[in-house]
Amino acid sequence: MAFKFTILFAACIAVASAGVVPVAAPLAAVAQVEEYDPHPQYTYGYDVKDAISGDSKTQVETRDGDIVQGQYSLNDADGYRRIVDYTADPVNGFNAVVRREPLVAAAPVVAAPAPVVRAAPVVAAPAPVVRAAPVVAAPAPLAYAAAPAPIVKAAPLIAAGPAIVKTQYASPLISYAY
Repeated sequence: MAFKFTILFAACIAVASAGVVPVAAPLAAVAQVEEYDPHPQYTYGYDVKDAISGDSKTQVETRDGDIVQGQYSLNDADGYRRIVDYTADPVNGFNAVVRREPLVAAAPVVAAPAPVVRAAPVVAAPAPVVRAAPVVAAPAPLAYAAAPAPIVKAAPLIAAGPAIVKTQYASPLISYAY
């Protein structure tokens, strides 16, 4: 068996040295030069508002050299919109400020207008009737007092009830409504 292997090996060397099988030349190393931007700049953003799933989110980001500024927001399941403003630079690192705003503005409490109260008209007493009669001491004329003003009760104040917040979330696998 070793004899067969030796003959096969010698045949391969003979064919290669005869030039029947081309021998590949060594490949020259190709140096890939990557471009380097010493002051990178970009701006991008996106906005998603999906009425079917209720997904709503946005993002905007800007880079000028080593300073990155941006903002993103999304609707949380508890009825609030989370808004994050962030900056990143080599001196201060990454800093973010998070704030939350209700998705539905709370209804302002409105009191009912105060009722209009009008004073009762003043009724003057009628003039005494004077008759030509014998001279007798006439009784003192009756004086009519003004009628008392009617009692007006104020209507109760009407205030709007608490704001009702409804939350919905749906995805292909789960649906949530509160």
